[in-house]
Amino acid sequence: MKYEVIDAHVHPFTPDCGKNIARFGHPATTEAFFDELKSLGIARCCGSFIVTAETLDFSDVMKLNEAALALREKYPDFYVPGIHIHGGYPEESRRMLREFHKEGVRWIGELVNYSMPVGDYDCPGMMKIYETVSELGMVLNLHVSTPQLDALETVAKSFPRMNIVLAHPGDADFAQRLAVLQKHPNLHIDISGTGLFRWGCLRRLTDALGAERVLFGSDFPTCSPGMNLHGGLCEHLTEKEFQLVLGGNFRRLTGLPVA
Repeated sequence: MKYEVIDAHVHPFTPDCGKNIARFGHPATTEAFFDELKSLGIARCCGSFIVTAETLDFSDVMKLNEAALALREKYPDFYVPGIHIHGGYPEESRRMLREFHKEGVRWIGELVNYSMPVGDYDCPGMMKIYETVSELGMVLNLHVSTPQLDALETVAKSFPRMNIVLAHPGDADFAQRLAVLQKHPNLHIDISGTGLFRWGCLRRLTDALGAERVLFGSDFPTCSPGMNLHGGLCEHLTEKEFQLVLGGNFRRLTGLPVA
């Protein structure tokens, strides 16, 4: 691979924790999950364990977070953990963030509150937690549906120093999402999931936001990392823009040192 590629949006799983969201059952194991990414020339990946549940308490969140840290121990040069917070437990979440920050964790999310009921993104508990996220300089990765764009704006305006990465360019709501992104310089976007299959999507994002605010992501294993990677590489970006989008921006936002 000509460029260093860091996939900022994956969802790993282990036999006893997390949900394998692969539509057709493959990869079926944690080892196959990482082997597939490595086979494409991806140098590192980042993301959270997720589940689908009607209710979640803080112990459920901690189980996912601890699984992410354990997976980093097993794949220290490849996997960067993404962790969860819970708006129903703001003080517990804030204490946990401080402890995890000491362990080198810098990425929160992807948060997916349609499948994990941890609170609205702009609920009082979450807003309290963001005070600590901003203070610690951590990065917040949010799955935001079209009706949630107002909540995203509220968070972005309330915490202008907090770097927020919006998951997915979207498709039918692409223009709405882009309009919100353009208003707030602390908002970034990852190109996982829908959107990139539309020719010119990546070029449009970099033209509108600057390449410094766009990150490569795949949403693996629900989406194809190879399709996203090579779809992006086929668009007409400069060498510098590719370097930023494919890995440089992730390193800058998280403080991940250059290998």
